[in-house]
Amino acid sequence: MTGKVALVTGGTRGIGAATTRLLVAQGWRVAANYREDEASALALKAELGDAVELFRADASEEKAIVRLFDDALCHYGRLDGLVNNAGVTAPMGRLEDYSAERVERILRVNVLGPLLCCREAVRRMSTHHGGDGGAIVNVSSAASRLGSAGEYIDYAASKGAIDTLTLGLAREVAAEGIRVNAVRPGLIETDIHAASGEAGRVARLAPSVPLGRGGQPAEVAEAIVWLLSDAASFCTGSLLDVSGGR
Repeated sequence: MTGKVALVTGGTRGIGAATTRLLVAQGWRVAANYREDEASALALKAELGDAVELFRADASEEKAIVRLFDDALCHYGRLDGLVNNAGVTAPMGRLEDYSAERVERILRVNVLGPLLCCREAVRRMSTHHGGDGGAIVNVSSAASRLGSAGEYIDYAASKGAIDTLTLGLAREVAAEGIRVNAVRPGLIETDIHAASGEAGRVARLAPSVPLGRGGQPAEVAEAIVWLLSDAASFCTGSLLDVSGGR
């Protein structure tokens, strides 16, 4: 049992839920954040019990983020890890058809939110601020290097920003006891594809994956939890692809 505490944004569905489950299995206590899907959150809480505490908050809004971190720290008395998993996409299409509102939403949730969560984690974990150190894992996407042409360039660009955030922050806080890494999932079987308008996208694109299939959320969770753990003690500023070779 590690006794450590991690905050996972978007921690009750998809990759986030798989990460929460694996963290609990490895002895972590988890502050699992969610925004809307209360049924999924309550089901995960019922499954995992006291090892998980639910925190409802919009992880793209500054005041809500500050309150989320304050509440988690008040409940657990410590914070050892952050998984920036919350994210959104939008219906697939070409750039010339995007509205400003669509792009603003994607950038707010996928870039501003994680950046502010990193800020709050650093304020609480950095030895410079009296903390004991810790680890941050940002959930990026293989889209950041593939570009997602004809699908969602704005989403891909938002994940490119996450890669850059990871690289810069890793260097900024390395001497303060905090490691910062990112995981870049490829085609993973989650409901994000239905949200973008094509529930069967993984099956359609699976032949383009060298391993010949889409991935599972639990496979991404393994990478996330490893990067949070002491086993990855010499890893910071890493962008770890979990994409089947695509």
